[in-house]
Amino acid sequence: MTEHKHAQTIRRYFDACNEGDFAKLVSCFTPDAVHYFPAGLPEVPWRSAETIAAKWVWCVENLGSQWTIEKILVSHDSDEAVIEWTHWKGKLGTALRGDEWYIFDKDSGLIKEIRAYYASPADKDLKINELVDFDYSGRGYHLGPATGDK
Repeated sequence: MTEHKHAQTIRRYFDACNEGDFAKLVSCFTPDAVHYFPAGLPEVPWRSAETIAAKWVWCVENLGSQWTIEKILVSHDSDEAVIEWTHWKGKLGTALRGDEWYIFDKDSGLIKEIRAYYASPADKDLKINELVDFDYSGRGYHLGPATGDK
């Protein structure tokens, strides 16, 4: 059941991010994986499993980053998935919400591409960057940096 394996890989990836575990992060990706981001961030896109892992470890160590998975949808007929997430930046006291589109390598099942989309522009004056007037609480979204997903 490919859909279940892709969801497991995404959860393992988020666990590795939250643990700041370089080797575990690398093991989630094909060696030539690419992580794309919206404009405005330095040094993007991140190219290679090792680069992606090193950048997330840096975020954990320097920003106090933790991530929660809000929703996962896995395609039933392709090696793709989409998720909603929250990136909690503990040392900055801020958070950013967004979505990511995943493409998996058909043979290995590893992540070969992630395309990140933010719920809103990253506004440094806001404590939590999220959609205006969206009922995060009422819809069961995390309201703090709880570990893991729901």
